[in-house]
Amino acid sequence: MASSATGDHEEQTDVNACYLRAARAGNLEKALDYLKNGVDINICNQNGLNALHLASKEGHVEVVAGLIKQGANVDAATKKGNTALHIASLAGQSEVVKELVTNGANVNAQSQNGFTPLYMAAQENHMEVVQFLLDNGSSQSIATEDGFTPLAVALQQGHDQVVSLLLENDTKGKVRLPALHIAARKDDTKAAALLLQSDHNADIESKSGFTPLHIASHYGNINVATLLLNRGAAVDFKARNDITPLHVASKRGNTNMVRLLLERGARIDARTKVPAHTHAHKHTHGDISTMLVFWEVNKYVNKSEEFADSSHFYTFPPLSPMHQYLCHLSITIVMLNLCLFS
Repeated sequence: MASSATGDHEEQTDVNACYLRAARAGNLEKALDYLKNGVDINICNQNGLNALHLASKEGHVEVVAGLIKQGANVDAATKKGNTALHIASLAGQSEVVKELVTNGANVNAQSQNGFTPLYMAAQENHMEVVQFLLDNGSSQSIATEDGFTPLAVALQQGHDQVVSLLLENDTKGKVRLPALHIAARKDDTKAAALLLQSDHNADIESKSGFTPLHIASHYGNINVATLLLNRGAAVDFKARNDITPLHVASKRGNTNMVRLLLERGARIDARTKVPAHTHAHKHTHGDISTMLVFWEVNKYVNKSEEFADSSHFYTFPPLSPMHQYLCHLSITIVMLNLCLFS
């Protein structure tokens, strides 16, 4: 009796597999025959994919339509939480996407990791699918568990046309985080300029409180940093623990970035909340230290000259290169401790 039951189970398993293969191959007639003979329309393979999922992935519109007509659950999910619409969007099967949405598929369904069909289409650069989903109610503001929106992933992947399309549909500027941070990391001024259109906030913060200028400073990306500053980014914006872009650039040894930030008015005496004297000494680069000291010296000299001009009591002659060098030797240790590490 047990042997008979086992044989029946194996036979049914084979029938189910044949049904799924028929759907995947686009053979609607054969798939319908299996259904007439009692196969469960929503039966899945070992990966949790049913006939609708398989047909959607392969772009078999007629099979998709036929299965839905026979009662297939249009929003049935795989083990990872992907619906047929997720799968079709990822594969760029635009006609299947249209068929699924027409039959009530949830355009904002999220997988286990928070992916939406729009996110998947944007990730794979499927313009037609992206446009259709946007036209049919897909939300750009739904982010993944990592905080990535469709716009962010399109920017990360370098899909310029999708980025432009998403920006055109982002009328309220709500989904640009962390896209601007990604542009800052890549030194992508074109994307950053698009993201900053309509006077968008250049100081938008990440979850950890860092702005795009912090990111650009970390990677030494002068072009984007200049753009951000020109668009109103705060040069001394304090992130977590009062860390400014100048702190970041100094620690990383990005000499040109330090120079840019100082030229734009960054405070050389800005202090973080967390004392880290040893850490600072360990990571501050020699050329950066020298630049910061000379910057402070020159600022002092300039102020002295202005005072002398107005008071007429005494004057401070401009420092020659030799004077500057001697001055540097005598005050380097003091200035570094007072201005940088205290």
